[in-house]
Amino acid sequence: MSREEAHRFGRASHLVGVVGLPDTRRAAIGVIVLNAGLVHRVGPFRLHVELTRRINATGYATLRFDLSTLGDSAAAPGSLTRTQQVEADLDDAMRLLAERTGCERFVLMGLCSGAQNAHTVAASDPRVTGAVFLDGYAYRTFGYKLRHYLPRVLDPSRWMRRLRRRARTTGGESAEPVFAVAPAPRDEVIADFTAMVERGMKLYLVYSGGISTHFNHARQFRECFGRIMDHPSVTTRYAADTDHTYILTVDRERLLDGIRDWLVGNFPGPDVRRPA
Repeated sequence: MSREEAHRFGRASHLVGVVGLPDTRRAAIGVIVLNAGLVHRVGPFRLHVELTRRINATGYATLRFDLSTLGDSAAAPGSLTRTQQVEADLDDAMRLLAERTGCERFVLMGLCSGAQNAHTVAASDPRVTGAVFLDGYAYRTFGYKLRHYLPRVLDPSRWMRRLRRRARTTGGESAEPVFAVAPAPRDEVIADFTAMVERGMKLYLVYSGGISTHFNHARQFRECFGRIMDHPSVTTRYAADTDHTYILTVDRERLLDGIRDWLVGNFPGPDVRRPA
């Protein structure tokens, strides 16, 4: 039976996290789950708790933790940039998981800004052998704009509703969407993905209908990131009817099962349990 340990760790003992140990206590692969935005390490509606426990039961070691200044973790001393701080925190996290389970290779997982942080470290740290990006970098491509605007342009009822709303508007801008990942140049992200795959990494990109302001079709993976999305080491999934935080049980179960199956398929081992 797997078990969990709470740890305070890091260069200044400033980080707080929970290590999940599989039955064997030893693992070749360690899975690290990063904060989603400012949300505590439990994740949106306890998503990260359910995810790590599902992964533990399959035979992988896990760590869900709070980055510096988030959740229960304090600020680290020094004057690092935010990117440098994330890299240092992940280094501490990998060292802790290696110490507790003996793993030398790691899979990073993150939602929204967590995907961005996972991307940053995965692009530069050779210990990272896989990554799961949930609603990560996305760009409004020409295809996105066609799919988004063309049905609206051709629908007269939409124009009437828009005119009525404009007549009632007294001024002011509409609120920004909840989904907001800081942009990075697309060419840079494509180069990162290419280098990750050439290094032997396995990638799983899962994008939801909750980010329809930026992403609206499975074809957009290739529109955004090019031919590297066709590589056998890259798996993509677009869940059009799913919200950004997987609040519905059926959507969440599908996500958790998909991540578990992806792990088992790409990182098998003698102690890994294949789903029935």
